[in-house]
Amino acid sequence: MTNSSDSTEVSDKQINNAATTDPQPSYVKLAMRNMVRKRGTSLKHFFLTTMGLLTLLVGLSYLTRP
Repeated sequence: MTNSSDSTEVSDKQINNAATTDPQPSYVKLAMRNMVRKRGTSLKHFFLTTMGLLTLLVGLSYLTRP
């Protein structure tokens, strides 16, 4: 019986090793894929961020004028 359990453990290890040897997609690839899939949301967030930064800069320049 120990041989069958040993062979099962070996096959489990081989399966786990095979699963971990596949290269995982990089963070950049995943982010790009997500941006393409959710194009409208990404553009909306980009423009909101741009407008927020411009508003912040204009507000700071107005408050710190001589």
